[in-house]
Amino acid sequence: MAPTPVATAWRWASERSMSIKISLLSEADLDDAQRLMRDLGYEIEIAELAKRFHAVRAYDDHAIFTARIDGEVLGIVHIYQRAALEKPVEAYVQSFVVSAAKQRTGIGHALMQAAEDWAQARCLPSISLHTSQHREGALAFYTREGFEEVSHGRMLRKSL
Repeated sequence: MAPTPVATAWRWASERSMSIKISLLSEADLDDAQRLMRDLGYEIEIAELAKRFHAVRAYDDHAIFTARIDGEVLGIVHIYQRAALEKPVEAYVQSFVVSAAKQRTGIGHALMQAAEDWAQARCLPSISLHTSQHREGALAFYTREGFEEVSHGRMLRKSL
């Protein structure tokens, strides 16, 4: 049986002499989540964030992990199982953020390890994500985590 995402990330953080605790996002964490989303450039009203949180939680193939140090939420990763016709089912990182003041401290690695463990527990063969070209620091982080650039696609949206 695969280790749990929380146990593996905690073990990694402990080995680094840090007390990063990985847990699932709860409704009590939404103010912190709102702050972190703002760090990414997304202004989301708390009522809207709560609505989105409940929508995500309704699916058992989604997980939102938080990283805490001394009780403070300093990072979030939202991962889910994505099915497609043109490629195998895989894990997809929908959102990933670490507080700007705490980047390069191991929090991002611990969160990504939790996401990888979650995916491996579901026997998913890969994890994908998108990042903006202007987020060079994020691209460098993902590369260090073993991700490889596979496309230069653009996301399009149409309002309905």
